[in-house]
Amino acid sequence: MISDQHIQTFVAQAHRVGELGLTICSSGNLSWRIGEQALISGTGSWVPSLRPDQVSLCDVATGEILNGVKPSMESVFHLGVMRQRPDVGVVLHFQSPYATQVACSAVRPKSYNVTAEIPLHVGRVIPEIPFYRPGSPQLAEAVVDALRNRNSALMLQHGQVVCGKDFDDVIQRAMFFEMACRICVLADMKPAVLTEEEVDELEQHFIGKVTR
Repeated sequence: MISDQHIQTFVAQAHRVGELGLTICSSGNLSWRIGEQALISGTGSWVPSLRPDQVSLCDVATGEILNGVKPSMESVFHLGVMRQRPDVGVVLHFQSPYATQVACSAVRPKSYNVTAEIPLHVGRVIPEIPFYRPGSPQLAEAVVDALRNRNSALMLQHGQVVCGKDFDDVIQRAMFFEMACRICVLADMKPAVLTEEEVDELEQHFIGKVTR
């Protein structure tokens, strides 16, 4: 089922993630569900310069490696999210500058809803995940639980993770997440935000478009 074209597409999207400044060097990881299998950036690989031989092919249900390339150590939560969310086709763990600054700040905003794009594309509520060692079972469990009913999460002292139906969906989510965090940082973590009533109105007007 997985063709060379699938791998080339995955590599091109990984490079796109890097070009947008969402990951640097070996930070972050990316996965793409194709049927019952998933392509995942390989362990130790650099997403911005990912090569075809660094792409791991795994079985979504079992996690079995199907092509001999070891996946990212965060593959457990990538596959875990896909197992519990049939609607998810792509998962991205990234570390963009301002969002990571927020993740590493002692004081964080109570709401990220600085513009309509945030509840529409990122999430009305962004759950926070405590720090767990990268690659640990505890982190994987926490991410899977956080994304059970949400599409974005902030991993404290670590980074961010978003999921969605395809690459455009996920990249848009990550970019608006970064935009919101940039506004929050420049506002000293005290930005003006939309009221609950204003977000409710968005949900009523854009039925089915406000993200989880």
